[in-house]
Amino acid sequence: MFRLRGHHLLCLLGYRGMGYSPEYAANMTRLHQTLRMAPETEILLIAGPDDLCVKFPESQPYHCDDTNIHERDSAVLQKLGLRVGQSLPWSEIQQLIRENMVPRDISILCPTCPWRSYGVCEEGIEEIRAGKGLRIID
Repeated sequence: MFRLRGHHLLCLLGYRGMGYSPEYAANMTRLHQTLRMAPETEILLIAGPDDLCVKFPESQPYHCDDTNIHERDSAVLQKLGLRVGQSLPWSEIQQLIRENMVPRDISILCPTCPWRSYGVCEEGIEEIRAGKGLRIID
């Protein structure tokens, strides 16, 4: 089981191996690949720092407790009809994304995300909607 906050559900869709540091990227890759290979893996939705935040580099400004990040988490969970404390398999989260999201939702839910300029989260939503699941990381 992985503990994830709301907006990281979308970060996983756009993940392409980039990260805030090599340690953060390695942690994200491990989690991403586990969910890709075993979509029945349980996800516990939490408020605040999660299993990805624990590897955020100390050398960068820590934003995991920022108000705007908590607001982003809440907006993502609301869009998907989910709530903090809920536990469900990644496959069900993918189904909720397929049913409730379109690529343009990223611009509304994640307007200040530094990764937005890459367009990878929008691509990730398109791939989930097409039934492809998470992308293979090279």
